[in-house]
Amino acid sequence: MDRLTYAQIEQFRRLSTCIVSSAVETFRVRLPNTGFADSTIRCIFDDQLPMIGYATTARIRSANPPMEVGASFDYYDRTDWWKNILTIPAPRVVIIEDVDDRPGLGAFIGEVHANILIALGCVGVVTNGAVRDLPDIRPTEFQMFAGNVSVSHAYAHLFDFGGVVEVGGLKVKPGDLIHGDCHGVQTIPLEIAGRVPAVARQVRQRRQDLIGLRRSADFSLDRLRQEIQNTVLHTEDFTK
Repeated sequence: MDRLTYAQIEQFRRLSTCIVSSAVETFRVRLPNTGFADSTIRCIFDDQLPMIGYATTARIRSANPPMEVGASFDYYDRTDWWKNILTIPAPRVVIIEDVDDRPGLGAFIGEVHANILIALGCVGVVTNGAVRDLPDIRPTEFQMFAGNVSVSHAYAHLFDFGGVVEVGGLKVKPGDLIHGDCHGVQTIPLEIAGRVPAVARQVRQRRQDLIGLRRSADFSLDRLRQEIQNTVLHTEDFTK
C-alpha cells in the first residue's frame, strides 16, 4: 500500500473535507455522489483539526448479548482485535459498523477504549453506532464521528473485524485513507492521495479569487460569468 509522507499527512490536517472533496472530483476517479458518509454520521468534536488516517475496521452489536455460548461482551479484552489494528499503518482511524436493526443503543467507544486506541496509534473513530464519555475524551484530541451518543454501553460487543464495513452509506475496507472534519467523513483514493493537497490548494485559490471579485468595486455579472468560465477551464488542468 502506498503511504503518505509525514508532510502530506500534515497537509491534509490543514485542509477542509469540502476543499479535499472538490479536489478529488477533478481527478474523475469516482462519481461525485460517492466516497463520503451521509449526514447520519456527525462530527462529535467539530472544533478540532481535520482527521486523517488509514482505516482499520470492525463490526459490533449492542442491543442484545452475544449469541455464542460463553462469549464475552467485555470489549476491553479483545487483544486479537488490537493486534489486527496494528497491521494497518499509522495514523489509524477505527471504522466500526453497528449492525443492529436500530444501531446506537449502546456505545462501544468510551473513555477507556478511546485511550486504548490512542495507545495503538489511532487518531479517531467513525461509527454509525454510539459513543459516550465526551467531556473525558475531548482533551485527548481523539476525534469521533458517530450516529448518536448514549449513556450506556448496553451489550456492546465486537464480533468481527478486518473486513469491509459500511457507515452512513460509505463502504470502507482496511487500509482506506479516511479524512474527516466538522462537515463529515470521506475516503480519499490512494492512487491520487499524494497529489490531492496541491490540487486542493489550487481549488481554494480559485474560490478566493471569485470571492475577491464579489468584493471588488468593479464587480459585474459579466465579469463574474467570465471568471466562473475561467475557473472551470483551469480546473480541468489541475490534475495534468
